[in-house]
Amino acid sequence: MKLHPICSAFLILVTFIFPSFLRSQQIFSFPQNKVESTISTFENMNGTKSSGGKSNFSAKGNAFEPIKAGASKKLLDVSGAGTIQRIWITLQDRSPKMLRSVRLRIFWDHESEPAVDVPLGDFFGFGLSKITKMENDFFSSAEGRSFNFFIPMPFRKGAKVEIINESSQDIEAFFFDIDFVKVEKQDDNALYFHAFWTRKSNSELGDNFVFLPTISGKGRFLGVNMGVTTSKGYRNSWWGEGEVKMFIDNDEKYPTWNGTGAEDYAGTAWGMGTFNSKFQGCTVADEKKGQFAFYRFHVPDEIYFNKNFRAEIQQIGGAPRDVVRKMMKKNIPLNIISVSGPKGFFRLLDNPIDIESPEFPDGWVNFYRTDDYSATSYFYLDSPSHNLEKLPSVERRIYSE
Repeated sequence: MKLHPICSAFLILVTFIFPSFLRSQQIFSFPQNKVESTISTFENMNGTKSSGGKSNFSAKGNAFEPIKAGASKKLLDVSGAGTIQRIWITLQDRSPKMLRSVRLRIFWDHESEPAVDVPLGDFFGFGLSKITKMENDFFSSAEGRSFNFFIPMPFRKGAKVEIINESSQDIEAFFFDIDFVKVEKQDDNALYFHAFWTRKSNSELGDNFVFLPTISGKGRFLGVNMGVTTSKGYRNSWWGEGEVKMFIDNDEKYPTWNGTGAEDYAGTAWGMGTFNSKFQGCTVADEKKGQFAFYRFHVPDEIYFNKNFRAEIQQIGGAPRDVVRKMMKKNIPLNIISVSGPKGFFRLLDNPIDIESPEFPDGWVNFYRTDDYSATSYFYLDSPSHNLEKLPSVERRIYSE
């Protein structure tokens, strides 16, 4: 029976975008096209047929390898079509400094520029590269000692994965495996997976944190994990009042997609504690250190674009009126924008009121502020490479607590 084109398109979407649905609905089906399952490890680089476990008379002879400071290793380098289905990695030093210093790069179809060039810890869903126990539909670390990745990554002509140790310390034992399938031909509608990391710690008041600069082409925004380290002067206040904005297909001044606040975007409310769910969660909520890390994946709520796309979040916080008054007297940099309370909601940029005035309502005050933001964005694109800026230096990636 020949499938209707709409049905065919739906099956393609299920295959590459909805792995949990695929597992529950099609686990019993055998692919119609020829497929070869394999795995790349140090025991069998690139998953060569009938070549696994040859070293040491097949007795666990090459489960891991060291990576010297400044050195790199290829984890996969194959030609032809296929799909990476899973990546697993572990190493002994899992400190944020090390996980920000180790660099993961992925190239599609023999391109010279990577589609993925991201700090290791952040790539695997951990904002601030702070690993913890976590499981969602795309990433997991069952006991906080490993990194698992489950997003399907199709390629047509080839795939290369490499790791670079840009720290000053040797990695004594680096373990990995990359599970993938080889196919005769990739579907015409299959998109390429991309990931982009950025950090901004020196914003001006009123600047948004652009966590995914403008990308051109046709694709899908899959989601983001974000880390925030709050500036010390604001520590008695809430940082997460900023709205997420997504500019889709030539949106200019105003976006099509506009949220209501950072914790709302992560799927919680009235502040943010740690939690994990399939598509949204918070892995770090340390009020004492002023550090938060959260994620949101747009799987049931798809975000597609046909021409271009950009995503950002406002740097807005909030606190009770008297707390804000005290911060302003200490010259903490902020610009008040609204206040809400028993007397209603007041848009102070439209109708300013002096916060020291008796007429200023007693309530919750929102204000522009500046904090240290970093983020890893995940997206599919119809091109094997993107035009975004390169990964910053190690010195720009790591942070001091």
